[in-house]
Amino acid sequence: MGNQQTQSIVSNPKYQHLRRTRLRYGWTLTVAMLIVYYAFIGVIAFDKELFALKLGDGVMTWGIPVGFGIIVFSILVTGLYVRRANSEFDRLTREIVQEA
Repeated sequence: MGNQQTQSIVSNPKYQHLRRTRLRYGWTLTVAMLIVYYAFIGVIAFDKELFALKLGDGVMTWGIPVGFGIIVFSILVTGLYVRRANSEFDRLTREIVQEA
């Protein structure tokens, strides 16, 4: 890729929009994941008895479903990003490359 082609891509308003949108979306999902994860760690650090409480008469405690929920949440966050990347971000990337 030549320097002139690189400059035409970088100066394209669609590229600037793609860059801003992708960065903002990535950071939003990252912050959401960090809040969930650090809230979990915070509860373990400051109130570990909460996750040690048993669910019903069995042996399962609250920590198991909450930990499972964090795993599911991380999969959902990844799926959200992939879905948007495969639709909106890839479409914009193709348009930018075609215009260059």
